[in-house]
Amino acid sequence: MTTETTVTFEVRPTPHPRTIEERQNALAELSFGKVFTDHMARVAWTPERGWYGHRVEAYGPLSLDPATAVLHYAQEIFEGMKAYRHADGSVWTFRPRANAARFAASARRLALPVLSEEEFIASIQSLVATDVEWVPDSPGSSLYLRPFMFAAEAFLGVRPAQHVEYLVIASPSGPYFTSGFNPVSIWVTTEFHRAGPGGTGAAKCGGNYAASLLPQQLAAEHGCSQVCFLDARTESLLEELGGMNVFFIHDDGSVHTPELSGTILEGVTRSSVLQLLADAGRQIHERPLPFSEVQAQIESGKIVEAFACGTAAVVTPIGQFKGVDLDLTVGDGRAGQTTRDLHTQLTDLQYGHAKDTYGWLYQLA
Repeated sequence: MTTETTVTFEVRPTPHPRTIEERQNALAELSFGKVFTDHMARVAWTPERGWYGHRVEAYGPLSLDPATAVLHYAQEIFEGMKAYRHADGSVWTFRPRANAARFAASARRLALPVLSEEEFIASIQSLVATDVEWVPDSPGSSLYLRPFMFAAEAFLGVRPAQHVEYLVIASPSGPYFTSGFNPVSIWVTTEFHRAGPGGTGAAKCGGNYAASLLPQQLAAEHGCSQVCFLDARTESLLEELGGMNVFFIHDDGSVHTPELSGTILEGVTRSSVLQLLADAGRQIHERPLPFSEVQAQIESGKIVEAFACGTAAVVTPIGQFKGVDLDLTVGDGRAGQTTRDLHTQLTDLQYGHAKDTYGWLYQLA
């Protein structure tokens, strides 16, 4: 679907765009989040003017005063989205209204001004239309979109900033996990927590991810791709991975996933997976999930599949959980059929290979 918007972004073309050869070389060797397009969308905010200066301009460095508030108090939020090239050359994104709603919720939690859904979508549409030639068409590739907002006021007082900047940048990217659709190993940490009750766990802000970096580093040292966090209150309930939600499939076909408790990010892919599973007739349980129960059910064979999901990786099978005195193999250690089916359903829909019966796709160009 496409919706006309009354919000317009002035396009100020870069005087130094990459050549066709430079762009083709960049698109030929895709990784994740390393190469960026020629432009970025940008809007500013003050209490007196509200949101103003809507524009698409040359991608480039930001000039920040050393006292800029975000550098000291981390008042910032972001989103992660993708633009997909379809076979007919058109470009689409996936459930942008859900991202806009989550961005607004994150802004409220971090005491930042709320950007309207219309402005949010218009910023993405304007940038993608300007840099449409940067949307790759190789299998599994996409244009990763990163909207973000930060406190831009130069002031060291501890209060919400009175000058805020909102930007969108874009990066042509390949698969998040370079090993492809293969089971990953997860490190279960018992000494670190991602978020606590009443904190910012449900907001998509940088501080949550900064808190995950050390345990993620320790996970890598143990040969694991991701870290799994337990809740801070009881240190017993499974919450989420460093950047993804987690699901378990039982031998009776039922699906179990941690409930949204205020400390878990409400993933757009998570809600999409839940919808697909419900429509397939699966019994779904969103509930507190003690890791001791998960461990016992993996050991007994009751849990036959586990997977993680998120925008960057879509759906990723989990083959193993490791930790201090812990080494669990899920099922036979291979990707299960439900996990494979969900990955296929979502990616077929996103790339236009299947009919969008949910109205989840939004045309950008």
